[in-house]
Amino acid sequence: MGESADAEIVPPTERACTCCGRQDAWDEETENWVIVREDGEPRAGNPHCIHEWDINGAYNPVAETR
Repeated sequence: MGESADAEIVPPTERACTCCGRQDAWDEETENWVIVREDGEPRAGNPHCIHEWDINGAYNPVAETR
């Protein structure tokens, strides 16, 4: 068997809907996604959208540690 490498899982901290533009950020305190506010206005997008988040196969949640 080969050597095992330590790895850390790094989840995304922000996301945006590719359809309606909704923007969310991860809130560590509540452990939940919250809508981003710009100039006091929420970037909520379309409330009827079935969101297609911009986190796809190009995102790599594994960070190697040494």
